[in-house]
Amino acid sequence: MSNLSDTDNQIYHVLNFKDLISTPFQGKINAICWTRNLIGDFSEIVKKVVLNENMAELNIEELRELHLSKQGQLAREILLNDMSSLKAHGASPTLNIIKNYDRDDAFPFFPTDVYSFHVDRSPIPTDTFLCTYHGASSEIIPNSQATQKIRIPEIRAELKKLYGKGDEGFESFLTEYFFDLHYQATPDAKPLNLGVGNLWKLAIDHPKSKVLPCLHRAPKEKNGQNRLMIIC
Repeated sequence: MSNLSDTDNQIYHVLNFKDLISTPFQGKINAICWTRNLIGDFSEIVKKVVLNENMAELNIEELRELHLSKQGQLAREILLNDMSSLKAHGASPTLNIIKNYDRDDAFPFFPTDVYSFHVDRSPIPTDTFLCTYHGASSEIIPNSQATQKIRIPEIRAELKKLYGKGDEGFESFLTEYFFDLHYQATPDAKPLNLGVGNLWKLAIDHPKSKVLPCLHRAPKEKNGQNRLMIIC
């Protein structure tokens, strides 16, 4: 059984992994959520891993080798099961511990890092899966509550100055540097926090997609609290 949320008719809720992967996007629905209340101590796993950089991938072998309490072991089993399920589906999940992402300051008027609302793109039909197990979680926003930044006149004018070659090749330039993937929320926008423990499937931009791609962004991290998440 599943049900449709009333958040701009964007989100569909399911009760298990099978429904998550088998339920298609349609109409305005471009985000599907398997809502979960997970058991176990995921913070223990985060504390066991020493970050030498702002972000690190925790591979399966390293995860299995961690010495954990019973609550930590419960959390580890959930992570292993989620990784296994996603791989069996054909996805390539990575388990990341994140202090913070790199900021993009190459173009001050137009940051293209993951803290900006953006869509994912692929040349082949696929979906984005993600789940935050510890720390701040990502946000999504209805497509009707955002504007593609390259369509905002003042931003487009700055991009044309940056390009400096007239109109010919300008659209290709926007795509090459991923400017076309980013969006600006409207003043009355109501972003939705994806929550901790929920496994999400988000629509992306690909040639055979029948729906608009889901706009999402990474959260501002909580001070002193690293994130633990799976994404693919």
